[in-house]
Amino acid sequence: MHDIVQDYYGKQLSSSDDLKTTACCDITLIPEWLKPLLAKIHPEVLSRYYGCGLVAPPQIEGCRVLDLGCGSGRDVYALAQLVGPAGEVVGVDMTDEQLAVARAHEDFHREVFGYAKSNVRFEHGYIEQLDALELQPGSFDVIVSNCVVNLSPDKAAVLDGVARLLKPGGEFYFSDVYADRRVPDAVRNDPVLYGECLGGALYWKDFNRLSHAAGFADPRLLEDRPLEVTDPTLAERTGNIRFFSATYRLFKLDGLETACEDYGQAVIYRGTVPQHPHRFVLDKHHSIDTGRIFPVCGNTWRMLHDTRFAPHFEFIGNFDTHYGLFEGCGEAVPFDVAQRAGTPGACC
Repeated sequence: MHDIVQDYYGKQLSSSDDLKTTACCDITLIPEWLKPLLAKIHPEVLSRYYGCGLVAPPQIEGCRVLDLGCGSGRDVYALAQLVGPAGEVVGVDMTDEQLAVARAHEDFHREVFGYAKSNVRFEHGYIEQLDALELQPGSFDVIVSNCVVNLSPDKAAVLDGVARLLKPGGEFYFSDVYADRRVPDAVRNDPVLYGECLGGALYWKDFNRLSHAAGFADPRLLEDRPLEVTDPTLAERTGNIRFFSATYRLFKLDGLETACEDYGQAVIYRGTVPQHPHRFVLDKHHSIDTGRIFPVCGNTWRMLHDTRFAPHFEFIGNFDTHYGLFEGCGEAVPFDVAQRAGTPGACC
């Protein structure tokens, strides 16, 4: 699979116009505040971009960020502006042709950004073999990836490597392609479908299982959109499988539970995260308005209290008393709660 991917992205594709699906390159999804940052990036870097979503996590000034499968460096150079001269962005990719484009324009971007020295670097390597690179465990605040994990033949190893490299309270913030069922061998082994990020797409439930096994107990879906296979021949091969581009965030936190538990807690957003003065969106189900008392489950409380977001919130409550499932997250008690008092119980 490595050979297939390297050939497809290094030799078969000359620009994003050569793609055959809508998995990548939807510019309409980019918020207005990010577009001026992209405008500063070299045209050749932009033309060789094949990502499937937006990976610009908030509040990363001064952070150390790792981009898995950085390609020509579009996201690296966008993030370099967000982390600022005090931060650093490291890009990892296995395709020589893509890395050559990224490295060729390093001085160009340093000058455009007005930095005294470059705050980016690029490493040749495989994202499922991160331990083979000289990257210090627990040294990254944030790890991102843009439509690349699906291309890896060993996704469990990718998640294990991410968990090893993140600092406590760090975050894996990434977009990828998922399927509504397990992809059959005929689709998975098709070189074009694999290169188009469909053949290697994970069934979303299997992604949850792999996340839990790597120590990420509560994956949070941030946004998603359906994908269209625009090439008729490829559409015939994929059949009834539905594919989605989705952005997830995984936090490296001790104490997260596999369900949303209610401890009577709440938070108040101060409105101080840059570019987010009116609300903070943690995930698809948590849009927190500035100044509002917002009830949260224990996991959400930790994701805000024990991470880089803590200074931007007021926190109400603790973990002293447990009130059962936090039903605001969509779960409910599975038992028949309408049973009358005095009705015979177990073993009747």
